[in-house]
Amino acid sequence: MSSPTPRRPDDLVQLLTRAERLAARRLRDVLEAEGCSLDAWRVLAPLSDGEGHHMTALAEAAFLPPPTLTKLVDQLVDQNLVHRRVDPFDRRRVLAHLTPRGQEYWQRVDRAVRAGRPSLGEGDDALLRSLLYRLAATLEDPARV
Repeated sequence: MSSPTPRRPDDLVQLLTRAERLAARRLRDVLEAEGCSLDAWRVLAPLSDGEGHHMTALAEAAFLPPPTLTKLVDQLVDQNLVHRRVDPFDRRRVLAHLTPRGQEYWQRVDRAVRAGRPSLGEGDDALLRSLLYRLAATLEDPARV
């Protein structure tokens, strides 16, 4: 029986996974101090634009299955952070919005997250963001390869 192949420390997927887990751990620590979960933060972030979003779009943005998102939004509604409205253009759909209390909460949490975010340096932060956008776009559209 052969032994498992050791992971290469320079493998891109390994590096991305390690960076994501370390970043998520740091983010969770900041969010916990504000009484917010990582999943709630991922839902509140798109709602902070004030536009209102369908549940399908929120599920995709938060990387959550729809039933889990529904339970989380129910909790945010109970906390008076989010409210739902019928979409005026498609009455079969519901839009989620931040309440005034939710907007204040988001601003406080967002300030804490920004203050706790490590920086590689302005040029490197912008470069990393650009490369990650390009990588995500390439992975989403295999025809680009």
